[in-house]
Amino acid sequence: MPEIRIAIAGIGNCASALVQGLAYYAPADGAAPMAGLMHPSIAGYTLADMRIVAAFDIDRRKVGQPLEAAIFARPNNTRIFCPRIPASGITVQMAPILDGIAPHMEEYGEQERFEPSNESPVDIGSALQASGAQILVNYLPVGAQQATEQLAEACIKTGVSLVNCIPVFIASDNGWAERFRSAGIPIVGDDVKAQVGATITHRTLARLLADRGMSIENTYQLNVGGNTDFLNMLARDRLVSKKISKTSAVQSQLDAPLPAERIHIGPADYVPFLKDNKVCFLRLAASGFGGVGMEIELRLSVEDSPNSAGVVVDAIRCCQIARDRGLSGPIDSVCAYTMKHPPMQMPDTDARRRMEAFIAE
Repeated sequence: MPEIRIAIAGIGNCASALVQGLAYYAPADGAAPMAGLMHPSIAGYTLADMRIVAAFDIDRRKVGQPLEAAIFARPNNTRIFCPRIPASGITVQMAPILDGIAPHMEEYGEQERFEPSNESPVDIGSALQASGAQILVNYLPVGAQQATEQLAEACIKTGVSLVNCIPVFIASDNGWAERFRSAGIPIVGDDVKAQVGATITHRTLARLLADRGMSIENTYQLNVGGNTDFLNMLARDRLVSKKISKTSAVQSQLDAPLPAERIHIGPADYVPFLKDNKVCFLRLAASGFGGVGMEIELRLSVEDSPNSAGVVVDAIRCCQIARDRGLSGPIDSVCAYTMKHPPMQMPDTDARRRMEAFIAE
C-alpha cells in the first residue's frame, strides 16, 4: 500500500500516544500485537503504512527537537508503552501561538504548563507543502479557536485533509464544511471519541435505557485528570464548545433531549498527580415500569491519550480512503463513529455499520 503521509499540530500527550502506537504496531510480518486495534487493516491500510512527515508545536522543550524526543518532553505525562521510537528525521517546527495558550497556565510550575518558544513561527501552509503531507491531525488545546481555524485555512490552501480531534467546530460547521467540499478535500471531525471512554460509555448507557423503555430524569458526567488538557480547561471560557460537544453527544442518543438543567457534562477539576489518567464519574437517574425509579452510578478510570489514539488511527486511514476515492467535505459515517460532534449524529451501532459499509465500498 502507498504511504499515508501525516502532519501533526500539537505534540502533546495525544501525539505521544499516536507516535508510540505507530512504532508499537509497526512490524508488518504478522508478529506485531494486534490487541487494542479496532481495525488492524482498513481497506488494506495498516498502521505500518502511516508515516509522520511534519510536526508543529509552540513549547521550547519540543520545538527544534526530533519528534521521537519531543513526544517524551514535559509537560507530557502520558504512559510510555513504547520507549524505543525509531529515528523519524522529523524536527518539530514552531507554530503560531495565537490562542493556543491559556493565560492562567502561568500560575503553574513549568513541569505542568506550556513554555512558549522564542523561535519564529513557520508558515503552516508552506510547511505542509514542503513535507508532502496528505492529512493534518489537529491536537491543539481545547479553546484554540483561532489557531485551529488557521490550520483549516492552510489545509484548504494546500489540499491537505484535516482530522480535527478537538472541539473547535470545523467539519460540523456548515460554512467550513462547504469550503472543504468546494476545495475537493475530505475532512473528519470534530472532537475525537475515546476508544472506550467517558462519552462512549455515557452514550451507550443512555441509549440502553431509552431502548429498554426507561425515561431518563437527569444525568451528569464529571471528569478529573492531571494532564495539560485538564489544566487548560480550568479556564472556563475555553470550554464553551467542549461542553456543547460532549453534551450533544449524549443528548443525541435520547428520544427526547433533556432540559439543560437536568443534564451536566464537563470537566470537574485538575488533579496533577493523576497525570494522563482520567477518572470519570457518571450518574443516570431514570424511571421505568409504573414510574418506579432506578439509578446507575459508574466510575471509569482510563489512560486518556492512548484511549484517543486507538480511534485516531482509524479516522486517519478512513480519511485517506476518502482521498483515494476523490471524495470531499465531511465523511459523515466516519465522523459519526469517531467524533463526539460530527455533522450528523447517529447511534453508535448505526455509525459503525455505516462506516464499515464505507470501508467496504
